[in-house]
Amino acid sequence: MLRRAWKPLTASVAVAGPGYWYYSTRQTAGVETFELPVRQQGQDGKPVKVMRTFPLLPKSVIETRLTEQATFDTHYSSPDGRTWKSTTARVASNDPIEDAHAHGLHPRLPGSTDQRMFFAVMDGHAGFHTSQLLSKILIPTVALELSQAATPGSSVYERVKLALSFAALDPSKELTPDATARAVQKAFTDLDYEIISAPLKLLVTNVDQNSLRKGLIPDLSQNPASLPVMQPAMSGSCAIMAILDPASQDLHVACTGDARAVAGYWEETANGSGRWRVEVMSEDQTGRNPNELKRIQSEHPPSEADDVVRRGRILGGLEPSRAFGDARYKWPVPVQEALNKAFLVGNNIQMRTPSQLLKTPPYVIATPVVTHRKMTLSTADGADPTKSLKSSLKFVVLATDGLWDELSSKDVVSLVGGHLSGLKGTLSHDELARRVPTTEGSMGVQGKEDRGSDKSGSWAFVDDNISSHLIRNAFGGGDESALRRKLSIPAPLSRRYRDDVTVTVVYWEDGPAKGEVTRAKL
Repeated sequence: MLRRAWKPLTASVAVAGPGYWYYSTRQTAGVETFELPVRQQGQDGKPVKVMRTFPLLPKSVIETRLTEQATFDTHYSSPDGRTWKSTTARVASNDPIEDAHAHGLHPRLPGSTDQRMFFAVMDGHAGFHTSQLLSKILIPTVALELSQAATPGSSVYERVKLALSFAALDPSKELTPDATARAVQKAFTDLDYEIISAPLKLLVTNVDQNSLRKGLIPDLSQNPASLPVMQPAMSGSCAIMAILDPASQDLHVACTGDARAVAGYWEETANGSGRWRVEVMSEDQTGRNPNELKRIQSEHPPSEADDVVRRGRILGGLEPSRAFGDARYKWPVPVQEALNKAFLVGNNIQMRTPSQLLKTPPYVIATPVVTHRKMTLSTADGADPTKSLKSSLKFVVLATDGLWDELSSKDVVSLVGGHLSGLKGTLSHDELARRVPTTEGSMGVQGKEDRGSDKSGSWAFVDDNISSHLIRNAFGGGDESALRRKLSIPAPLSRRYRDDVTVTVVYWEDGPAKGEVTRAKL
């Protein structure tokens, strides 16, 4: 989604790619500025590169951007003596931002006082409509599906009655990891079906079948529901969700798209010093992922094998191979034409022309890949209840691809591990690697272009909020000048250098929550 190819447009300007990065500062009437090369259309119609000057934002403004949407939440004091907390932060590149996020607590079983914790981040594209909708309904949808899976055949009334009675639970109602995965997949898939079917249902209820057969499409653009149902279907969103169940010590991650989840496990070592194990809980679902390429090709005729993914993108256009919405990759061409005429033309909106490669939709699905791990939590006093426990989950990071475009999974675990251990100040990359040793567990499948690993530079440990800490280090870290430059590039030019980024970090501390559950900016 980030590295879109530049296309010349009349009277438009686009920043050149990262390889053209150039920077110089100067003082103009007391204002610091910097220059960037941009491409624009010359008089002969060909692209030319010119230098443009932009104001360099003051340090105070940069700090505000990094922290103004940073939050801290205390969620749940579990019966095992832990308090579960999270931080979230986000920084926009698009205006408005297309990312979203959500979290929630739901009973793990009807009648249970134990809770499941749900966390999700959504990476929208082609607008914010789908991601914003998902932030409101995705977690409740999954929680309801899990509840129904645990009490099959019971009515809503019976489930509510059981929940209110706090009756003794039947252990057979416990969902296995596989059953949990199936329920989550069903919830994601069914929800996407409702999103992309809503415009069709609205059309059908407002026109008779005879007219449809004759191709007579009414103008429904002034119907109050026209845009509210069309916009979430036309725009799109990736989503990644973590479900933590302290009672069963199960961690499930459901991924639709190219957002990523990474867990940090503290692992004992023979010398007693310990190290962090990096567990990547998702695969980047893009056309560059060989697993996704094979899946998509298998779902379409052999004659389309070379066209379903071009240049790593679906039909040469969309980067994620799984997403909510994105109906232009799911609706047949006649359906797109009918809905465009019914709902958009009268609102002076035009649906993008379908790709000439679109023959046997859908090419994009919302069904997630669900990964399961045991948390292997140690006891609250640090003792090992099994006498053989070697590692324990300490945190989970969920982030949109704006973070993973800049930091590796190993970088993120090192930065969070260092933050939790109390590191402060500026450290070189090599020094952090020495002070916060890591080892690789499951590393997932990379579905992004490999940018290599930069061993130079430095990390900054100055933020109280762990999510803000990660975003700062993604965009410059200890190099304050680089940080200011990157966050000073205005939208929409900034999209050639950075994407929207949203980060949620879930972690636990020993002991009950102190005082009232709060949600505060740090």
